Amino acid sequence: MSKKTDKSAMANKPGSRKPKKLPRSKYTRAEIWEIFNRFSQQRPEPKGELEHVNPYTLVVAVALSAQATDVGVNKATKELFRIADTPEKMLALGEAKVREHIKTIGLYRNKAKNVIALSQKLIDDFGSVVPQDRDALVTLPGVGRKTANVVLSMAFGHSTMAVDTHIFRIGNRTGLAPGKTPDDIEDILMRRIPEEFLYHAHHWLILHGRYTCKARKPECEACIIADLCKAKEKTCSVPAAIVTLEQPQFQ
Repeated sequence: MSKKTDKSAMANKPGSRKPKKLPRSKYTRAEIWEIFNRFSQQRPEPKGELEHVNPYTLVVAVALSAQATDVGVNKATKELFRIADTPEKMLALGEAKVREHIKTIGLYRNKAKNVIALSQKLIDDFGSVVPQDRDALVTLPGVGRKTANVVLSMAFGHSTMAVDTHIFRIGNRTGLAPGKTPDDIEDILMRRIPEEFLYHAHHWLILHGRYTCKARKPECEACIIADLCKAKEKTCSVPAAIVTLEQPQFQ
C-alpha cells in the first residue's frame, strides 16, 4: 500500500479549513526528528487495534469506538462483522439487531442508528464504496474528522493525524503541539513532523500516551524521550533504553 501525505491537501483542497496562526512547538526541527526517530526504533510497525475486514467495517468500528475502548468494540463487532460486512448486509440486518450486537458499548442506541444511516448513505451516494476523501467521509452519519483520518490512514495508506485524548494531552503537556482544539494540534503536527515519520506518527503518539505519558501519572522513568521532553511536570531527564516492540501492547 502506498503512503499518501495530506500535508499539501490540507492547505490547497477546496472546502478545507482556512490556515490560521497557530502556537509554535517548543521543539526544534532536530529535536522533533530525534523524538520520532526513537519512536520508530521502539515500534517499527505500529498498528491499530480495531478489528475489521474491509474499509466499510473499519468505518463502522471507528465510529463505534467513540467513548468506548477498542477492546470493547472488538468484542461487540466480532459476530456483527461476520454476518454484516457490507452496507447492504447491514441494512438487511436492521437497526434493532445491530443494537443487540453492540449493546455492550456506550451510546449504543444512537450508534446503531448511525450505522444504519451511514450504510444507507454509502449505498445511495457512493455506490457502496467507502470514499478515499476526508470531505466525503465526514458526510457519513457518525463520522467526524478524527474518524475520517483514522480510516484514511488505516484503510488507504494516507498520512493523517487523528487527534484523540492521548495526542491532545501530549501535544499540550510536552509543548510539542500546544493547541486549544484537536484541529489546532492536528495542523501543528502535520506541519512539524518530518515526512519520513508522518505515516506512523499517529499510532506512535497514541501508544506513548497510553503506556508512558499517562494522564494521571506519567511514567517518566520509562520514557525514551525523557531527555528531550519539555513538560513542566516531568520527573526524570534520563531517557529509558530503547527496546524494540514488534507489536503494540494494547489494553
